[in-house]
Amino acid sequence: MTALPRASETADEAEPLLGVARSVLGKRWVERLGPEREYLALAVAQQGGVPEILGRVLAARGTEPAMVADFLNPTLRALLPDPSSLQDMDKAASRFADAILAREPMAVFGDYDVDGAASLALVERFLRHHGQSASAYIPDRLTEGYGPSPGAMRGLAEEGASLILTVDCGISSHAAVEAANAAGAEVLVLDHHQAGEELPDAYAVVNPNREDDLSGQGHLAAAGVVFLFLVATLRQLRARGAYKDLAEPDLLSFLDLVGLATVCDVVPLKGVNRAFVTQGLKIMQQRKTPGLRALADVARLEAAPSSYTLGFVFGPRINAGGRTGFSGLGAKLLCTDDDVEARGLADRLEALNTERKAIEDRMLEEAAQLAEMAVAETPDTACLVLGAADWHKGLLGLVASRITERFERPTLVIAWSADGEGTGSARSIPGIDLGRAIRDLVDSEVLTKGGGHAMAAGFSLSQEKLEALHAALNQSFAESYAAAMERRRLSLDGTLSASGATPELLDLLDRAGPYGPGQPKPRFAFAAHRITRLRVVGSGHVRVSLAAPDGSRLEACAFRAAETPLGELLLASQGKPLHFAGSLRLNRWQGRETVELSIEDAAAL
Repeated sequence: MTALPRASETADEAEPLLGVARSVLGKRWVERLGPEREYLALAVAQQGGVPEILGRVLAARGTEPAMVADFLNPTLRALLPDPSSLQDMDKAASRFADAILAREPMAVFGDYDVDGAASLALVERFLRHHGQSASAYIPDRLTEGYGPSPGAMRGLAEEGASLILTVDCGISSHAAVEAANAAGAEVLVLDHHQAGEELPDAYAVVNPNREDDLSGQGHLAAAGVVFLFLVATLRQLRARGAYKDLAEPDLLSFLDLVGLATVCDVVPLKGVNRAFVTQGLKIMQQRKTPGLRALADVARLEAAPSSYTLGFVFGPRINAGGRTGFSGLGAKLLCTDDDVEARGLADRLEALNTERKAIEDRMLEEAAQLAEMAVAETPDTACLVLGAADWHKGLLGLVASRITERFERPTLVIAWSADGEGTGSARSIPGIDLGRAIRDLVDSEVLTKGGGHAMAAGFSLSQEKLEALHAALNQSFAESYAAAMERRRLSLDGTLSASGATPELLDLLDRAGPYGPGQPKPRFAFAAHRITRLRVVGSGHVRVSLAAPDGSRLEACAFRAAETPLGELLLASQGKPLHFAGSLRLNRWQGRETVELSIEDAAAL
């Protein structure tokens, strides 16, 4: 049975919602579920036994009536793919099972972000259940960069590892794998990044994004790939009688780490990824993993964890070590079973995260100024390439994300060393495949190395190649960027009034979560609401009080908007009615819970 098609993304000929053909951000407001598809919402609501507004949200995201129950309660039983469907999976799992039964010395090479740390921790926890451990290696983000190096892999082999697993990395590490092979170790690559035609000469390469993989699981984070690998290994060990005198590991208890990585790596929340996050949050609520329990305590979390907790509370803190020169701290936190050690690591990561925020704010201000000058000089530029000598390498990705969001075009942010070598991070916009462009530039030797996803990539280059890089990207992106700008729309799930923004509505919408890439958070329009009070708080947040035509009121905030066109419109409109668009969130303050609108766009009447 196939899913219903999603709402059209090209129906610009339809009447814009509330007549907003061009908002303050230059966007056309459109209903995610057009009038010609209203019957779908009704069918979903009636057959799924849910309220009409939830039916609209589900239908607009491609859910057909018969799928509602599984969609609202995503389970591994219904959604977990057969691990054997991934190319090389059985070969990799058999080799890992051999190593466990023979008690071979092993090593795990991971990435320094949340996905890499969680992937490494999954392997370590699986091995620990079998009374074993592996040497863990997380490269220093600032001095070694991303991925396995020949020296590091050779070193792990020379230290005794006969089997090395690379997790969340390795797909483009041909020389590093060859170095390990030459030193007498075999390598299992467990990755999810985009792969080229030629694969590294590893014993097995498990990656749903390799070109010959037909599993259809390319949306998995690395931790999702590793979880399937552990399921496959468990099957191998069970078949060999490994659990006659040993209980099988409870893989479901690992889902808090898988869900965390799935959200933090910003992969599409579809298929089994929805089950990973939904079920992972349930495991996390039990507070069984010492590292996550310590993080929650340090962050003073009082409510049950949510996708927001994973992405905006846990994620930045786990990443803080890698961004500030202590790359192994996050993985160490997720691996430890010692509460005292976990609390010490969490405290240290909290301090590093505070330090990270201060550095990021300075870099962001400088990058925004450079971006404004670049756009003023060439308004139709299809990408931004920004750099400075004193920018912190570990924070480039965060700054690239902010600039991409603000200027709505692919952005590359580079930190230059004294010898003219640059380390960069890049982010893209929907419709422009950044990862493929970066790989092509590596092939053409404009970049020294690089790789990533359609929406995010890392790279390095010499300063003499900077002009060639910018020219190549502008030429490559020109057509797709122009098309993206023509399609500038804000998709909305309908209109609400302040009186309709209730905790009950939020509870209803939460049933259709988790939300993220491929599963957009519900967004609504609020017509002709008047600003009764406004103020700028924190890092340029514009906080306002809104009054609906019927007199009902709603608190709202436009985050980091003070110096943007959106913020300028709000600050100039006190007492005036505007159309607003955004998503609803629950604001907890001093023991009170209120619904708040997160303003994403606005338009004059």
